[in-house]
Amino acid sequence: MAYIDGFVVAVPSINKEQYKAYAKQCIDIFKQEYGALACKECWGDDVPEGEITSFPLAVKAQDDETVVFSWITWPSKEVRDIGMQKCMQDPRFDPLKSPMPFDGKRMIYGGFEVLVDE
Repeated sequence: MAYIDGFVVAVPSINKEQYKAYAKQCIDIFKQEYGALACKECWGDDVPEGEITSFPLAVKAQDDETVVFSWITWPSKEVRDIGMQKCMQDPRFDPLKSPMPFDGKRMIYGGFEVLVDE
């Protein structure tokens, strides 16, 4: 059964193209080297701020930032665990060597078992 990693980040809106290029590099690594089946990067264009909770509140998005919602589809949790372990050890993902075009401290993420896939 497929396994999903989901991510939400706030990206400075001015960095849209920089983020897109960064995401494409990451996607190539995840798919070609770590076994991911698919990766999606979605630039928010209708992401309202809630009163109690919302995507913008969850990542503390500022007025000049856009919420990005992303996910990676893996063939299984086992493949994901190995792929993410490799990612954590890969110098290409070291923020000191390859800076992210967003504040990684405000990223929310998690792994999800697919419950319904129709």
